This record gives sequence, structure tokens and C-alpha cells, in this order.
Amino acid sequence: MAAHTLADHAAGQQAEPRLMAAQYPSLRDKRVIVTGGASGIGEGIVEAFALQGAQVGFIDIQEDPARELIARLGSAHHVPVLKVQDVSDVEGLGAAMTALVDELGGCDVLVNNAASDDRHVLDDITPAYWDERLAVNLKHKFFASQAVWPDMKANGGGVILNLGSISWHLGLDELALYQIAKAGVEGLTRSLARELGPYNIRVNTIIPGNVQTERQMRWYTPEGEAEIVSAQCLKGRLQPVDIAAMALFLASDDARFCTGHEYWVDGGWR
Repeated sequence: MAAHTLADHAAGQQAEPRLMAAQYPSLRDKRVIVTGGASGIGEGIVEAFALQGAQVGFIDIQEDPARELIARLGSAHHVPVLKVQDVSDVEGLGAAMTALVDELGGCDVLVNNAASDDRHVLDDITPAYWDERLAVNLKHKFFASQAVWPDMKANGGGVILNLGSISWHLGLDELALYQIAKAGVEGLTRSLARELGPYNIRVNTIIPGNVQTERQMRWYTPEGEAEIVSAQCLKGRLQPVDIAAMALFLASDDARFCTGHEYWVDGGWR
């Protein structure tokens, strides 16, 4: 079924959502944990892995949309399981991660997706707000990884995927703490890839451009969306499925020598 985005209307174009086509036999029955999996990019990633026949567990603070996603995927080979948890609460996150590892029987793939890009101005930043923003956007990625890498080591390997952001590469307005955290994500990836590589654990960053999600639509007018499309080499609006496609590849055995790097899915936004 054809779908029209605001950017397409502005550009006078019509877009058709691309169906997920590639199948990765190596992902079937893999144990996958996704943080922030109830909506937006995370929702797309949960759905994509479930459609590959993976066993998916996800963490999110939004229970209602999470339950709706599980119901929608009720016919999957493995129905996803949910733990409701605020990722910025590290102790609670650790307990939720442990519970998911136990329920899934292990963890082969961790997708550190959870984040929050609330806008803020420099003069309003307090020490408490600094700590809260870094906890939501960076800190939990390390501790979620720490919770699963012993199981990955014991099982002879695994994959950790961290979601970064194009924002700090562009230096966008009113996102200082988000961009600081997302810059740190790439440093985290490089560090973990080096230290966990001897255990056959691969670690990469996926860097999305501006993805058309319900949350992102809060920030952009049709004119703003048209400006984004104009700045991209490819003229269209990125969807969660586009980011999920990269996650599937990097998690699969086809990417067995891909580690320690950043993989961009941004339409060539410059």
C-alpha cells in the first residue's frame, strides 16, 4: 500500500515503504535483547529480528505500546518478551537484563537502542540534568553490555550494536548533552570492540540519519522535513525498517569480520 510522508508532499513525491527482503539463516533462534524496543527505531528492530525467527526480549518504560507490539507479533516463530524498566536506573536495568538472559536462555545479540533527544538550551543545563541525560543516552549502554558479555564469552562470541546519531557530526542546535552522549557512544564501541574481540564478540555503532518516527514528527514541520530531504543525496525519508536492515546484517554471521566501526544509514545527509 502506498504511503505519503509530509516530506513527500512538500517535494511532490510519492513513496512506497520498502519491505524487509533479506533473510539471514544465522539469526534464526538467536537470543536478542533490545533496549528501548517499544516504539520508533527500536520497534522496527524488535519486529525485524522477530521476523527472522530470533528469540527477542526487549526493555522499555512504555508498557502500552510494548504490549501492542507483542500482540502484533503474536504469530512470530518466537513471540517477543518484555521487561518494563527505566534504563537510566542501572540497578533495575541489571536485574531486567539478567531476567531476560535467563528467560531467553542466553544472549547472542544486544542492541543498545534506548535514548532520548529532548531539546535543551545551554543556560538551562544543571548538574542534575547533565547526569540524567548522560544516564539515558550513554551510561546504560555500558552497563547493559556488561550484563551480557559474560554469557557471550561463555558461548564463544556475540554481537553488541550501539545506536549512535548523526546529530553530533552535524552539530545541531539545542542538543548539546544528547550530542555529547552520542559522541561517547562511538568511543564506547571502539573500546569494547578492542577488549572483547579476543572473545569473538563484535561491537559496532549504527548511525541513523533523521528517521521518520512519531517522536521525530514533534520537532519538524513539513518545511523542516523538506530541508532534510534536500540535504540528503538520496531524496526520501528514512524509516525504522532502514535502520533495522543494517542491524540485521551486522548481527548476522555475514558480518563476521565487521567490528569496531560506525555504519551510517542517513541517505547521505550533509
